[in-house]
Amino acid sequence: MPLANPRLLNFLVFLVCASLLAFGLYLEHAEGLKPCPLCVVQRIEFIGVGLTCLIAALHGPHRLGRRIYAGVTLLFAAAGIASAGRQIWLQGLPADQLPTCLPSLDYMLEALPFQDIIRMVLHGTADCAEVTWTLLGLSIPEWSLLAFAAMALLGLLQLLRRD
Repeated sequence: MPLANPRLLNFLVFLVCASLLAFGLYLEHAEGLKPCPLCVVQRIEFIGVGLTCLIAALHGPHRLGRRIYAGVTLLFAAAGIASAGRQIWLQGLPADQLPTCLPSLDYMLEALPFQDIIRMVLHGTADCAEVTWTLLGLSIPEWSLLAFAAMALLGLLQLLRRD
């Protein structure tokens, strides 16, 4: 059972993250769907969860180490829940209430302080509200939210393990 073996569970979470990232790259490069700023943030958060779980699976730490890895995984998953939730909220806003689109990243890096760029990206834009793909009636950020919630739950279970 995967929950009984922390190394296997961490490796499975890594595989899920790698698969989700690969599918995102497929949608971007094969289907022509350009990721919005919040989609890019969610990709980074999937990378964070995936790398943390891969390192935990390879390391195979004892009790304290497992809890540290589980805590880091939980933090990345919670950030993912927040960014996916923000994007879902943006998708529900009327068009007249959406934030304006951002200038290109190259321009922002030249013209704005880094903390302003981060703040603007995390707030999302009108691009983030556009639903360009669905599966079973759920948009990409809704699927991301479900994946991050499952990863957070697994991280919490690992954090609270008694052994």
